[in-house]
Amino acid sequence: MSLLKKASPFFYLLLFYIIISLTVRTILFFHPITQSTFSAVDTFSLFLFGLLSDFFVFILVSSLLWLYLIFISNSKYYKPYGYIIFGVFITLFLYVLSGKSILNEYGGALPKIGLVFVGLKTLLFGLLLFLPKFRNQIRFWLFSFVIFLYVVLILQNGISEYFFWNEFGVKYNFIAVNYLIYTNEVIGNIMESYPVIPIFSALFIIAGSVTYFIVKKSKNYIQNIPTFIEKIKISGVYFLLFGLSLLLIPTLSIKENSQNIFANELQANGLYKFYLAFMNSELDYFKFYKTVPNSEAFAQLKTQIPSISGETTLRQITSNAAEIKKNVVLITIESYSAEFMEMYGNEQKITPFLDSLAKQSLVFTNLYAVGNRTVRGLEAVTLCFPPTAGESVVKRKDNKNKFSTGSIFRKKGYDVKYMYGGDAFFDNMEDFFAGNNYDIVDKKTFKPNEITFDNIWGVCDEDMYNKAIKIMNQEGQSGKPFFNHIMTVSNHRPFTYPNGKIDIPGDAKSRDGGVKYTDFAMKKFFEMARKQPWFNNTVFVIVADHCASSAGKTELPADKYRIPAMIYSPGFVAPQYYNNLMSQIDVMPTVLGLLNFNYQSKFYGQDVLKFDYRPRALIATYQDLGLIKDNILTIISPKQKVKQFQLTLRSGQKVAPEFQIFYDQVPLKQERIDLVNETISYYQTASDILKNKKYQKIN
Repeated sequence: MSLLKKASPFFYLLLFYIIISLTVRTILFFHPITQSTFSAVDTFSLFLFGLLSDFFVFILVSSLLWLYLIFISNSKYYKPYGYIIFGVFITLFLYVLSGKSILNEYGGALPKIGLVFVGLKTLLFGLLLFLPKFRNQIRFWLFSFVIFLYVVLILQNGISEYFFWNEFGVKYNFIAVNYLIYTNEVIGNIMESYPVIPIFSALFIIAGSVTYFIVKKSKNYIQNIPTFIEKIKISGVYFLLFGLSLLLIPTLSIKENSQNIFANELQANGLYKFYLAFMNSELDYFKFYKTVPNSEAFAQLKTQIPSISGETTLRQITSNAAEIKKNVVLITIESYSAEFMEMYGNEQKITPFLDSLAKQSLVFTNLYAVGNRTVRGLEAVTLCFPPTAGESVVKRKDNKNKFSTGSIFRKKGYDVKYMYGGDAFFDNMEDFFAGNNYDIVDKKTFKPNEITFDNIWGVCDEDMYNKAIKIMNQEGQSGKPFFNHIMTVSNHRPFTYPNGKIDIPGDAKSRDGGVKYTDFAMKKFFEMARKQPWFNNTVFVIVADHCASSAGKTELPADKYRIPAMIYSPGFVAPQYYNNLMSQIDVMPTVLGLLNFNYQSKFYGQDVLKFDYRPRALIATYQDLGLIKDNILTIISPKQKVKQFQLTLRSGQKVAPEFQIFYDQVPLKQERIDLVNETISYYQTASDILKNKKYQKIN
């Protein structure tokens, strides 16, 4: 029998993987979210190099298949070897069952997973050992199951890539890694957002049909098990391809260098992108990004924050007026783009309450979110710190005892709480906020009668606001001022909420419905708040955590970071529009300025109402770090890359210039070195400060 026939299980699974990958790549190429046109060179490159990447990635991920096939034999069941091996399996099973194995040191579900795996291996080996007459039949069904498992995983990956692209406009990235960690919320979200039963029914029907075909074509492998010499030859070829794959996959990824971001994403292999995102959860700025001497970076930062000195951001904030100990309620709204609001040109009237509240508030019309995840928004308003490369500080191990808005309010005698309608375990919020001396109020603290509606993300916003009112009434009676940070959940896929509240049914799973219900719930909150004795002594701060979508034609599409923000406090904060460019990290320092607080600050965020504030905005993904200033977007990226774009307002926007959010981003013809250096100064110094633990709270 030829070597190719002996390798038929690999060949047919590889062929199936290539077909699925090519199909998905073609579908994504024509997907509506792929907002780009492709040159002939881009099209040829993305399909050719994409095909090669798929081939070599399959070689790597088929290693377990090789391991399974290479150990299929009859000789291992001969006496005495079969009994010795079986005895080893039983001993290993009892060791894991004892609860004293190394797996128990890691905790979680790992011991159970290990027990099930070893138990199945022991059972199957025992059946093959003690039932030799049925060995061929058992082996056939095991072989079929392994092939079926690979087929299902290949199909599942193709479906996942499609839905991830549908959500974010990219192949797998760091968000996908996060989603793998928080499987309960994500699987629940999928179950509530998509027609899962029809999708998976079709998946298993197709998988069964494909498995039947592959098993029929490759069952000769188990009917005529390769000899030891043939296995050596098969392994030799496999190891050669495996080694080539390790060398060529990174080389092929370098070919993802088109000016068209979508072309690069389509060319990439999703599994390899996932691996890179997993491995690069924390990016070493000084290894991957363009740098200058640290002294120069801090000197440049001083031109933006004049009161700092040395290699730190520590400075004294002083006020000429007496401090005002008003309560502060910060509401961060989930996935709330500026374009949802009427003042930014939306004509659907889905934010009637916030539109009306804006007319009574100090509105920051030109404010940008720092990132595209909730943890980035929480980091921005809590630490008032730039979005450093890699994961948000919220998600890092070194996330405790940081200098934060909460630490300032604590020193001023405030009660400090973080309120979240879901489980604060998600996104590491509980660890972060508790580790920074916030009291936590989340779904675990709700009594059954306090929950009228919930989905996978948590209780509906109305329930969260009802709970918040109860807690603030208790706090109001204590005589101490309070600072409460509320994070909403309802404006998130699957966009389900109680029926009968707005004119869009809660089971319609509509983005517009999610936005409108979020607005409705906030209206109810303020109606209740106005009746409370603490209302007139409270400052309300409302800001989105990030936009609803981050996909675009460039690494950092500016319109996908523009968010609404306002401060509402009747009789204290005069209604007005503040039109200067600013960042999400500036919101809370500005609030502290309104309260005339005197404090030592480490914040990068600044009081934008002060005379020495210099307008700029910081926006980023987990690896592309940007600065908007002088209508120019400067982006620094790994491998010391720098890009600059001229931001020009698009014509035809039917609102005043300060509310226009859509820009054409044209590559800058002549580099602005000053803006490159300023961008580096923000992100390099922030990375240095975190690395050297210089952002701890002040005791």
